This record gives sequence, structure tokens and C-alpha cells, in this order.
Amino acid sequence: MKPADISHTACSYTHVLEIISNKWTALVIYSLENGTIRYGEIKRRIDGISQKMLTQTLKQLERDGLVSRKVTPSVPPIVDYTLTPLGETLIPCMKMLKGWAAEHYPSVQKARESYLLAEADAAVRQLKS
Repeated sequence: MKPADISHTACSYTHVLEIISNKWTALVIYSLENGTIRYGEIKRRIDGISQKMLTQTLKQLERDGLVSRKVTPSVPPIVDYTLTPLGETLIPCMKMLKGWAAEHYPSVQKARESYLLAEADAAVRQLKS
């Protein structure tokens, strides 16, 4: 049996990761999971996101067909965002990943701490020799 091609250009998974791996992208998608909301509400829901990053993220998600944008002419214009049916298909996958993180991230943190301690011990031993 031939091993799966996991090269960057051939693997569709890497293309999907390019879309959703940005921390802002995941948070924007989560902010839209319960329906249509306005730009300002998205910004209020996502702590720490700049206007530039939110605008850039929404444009990328719209480009990829995951978010739709509706402008209602007024002064100022009212801009609503909603997940498209394609975007909605990401929610269950992202919830699974969120669940994995909630369950396993403490183990990741412990592994990082152990790794750093081992590196520090190795550095001390190297200095002593």
C-alpha cells in the first residue's frame, strides 16, 4: 500500500488548515455560530482583535465562501455577517477540536514544562563540563 501524499501542494488538509488555523479565523467563526451579527458585535465578542485584523479575517472568510456579508445602505452603513451553509459545516469540526483542547491542553502544558526543565538541566550540565 502506497503511503498517503502529505506534501503541502497535494494534501487538501493543508489547504483547509491555511483557512482555519489563524486564531482570529476560529474566533470569528465561533462568533457567528448563532446567526447573523453586525461587525461591531463581532469586534466586541472577540477580545483583543484589531479592526484591521477583523476586517482582513472577514474578507478572507468571505473570499473562501465561509461567510456572507450584507450591507444595508444607511448612514453609517449597516454591515451584517453570517456563516454560509459551507461555513456552518465547520462548526462541528471546530467544536471537536475545542473539546480536545479542553481535555488535553493541560497535558501539552506539562509536556512543555518538562521539556524546558530538561533543556535547562542539559544546559547546566554542559556548562559544568
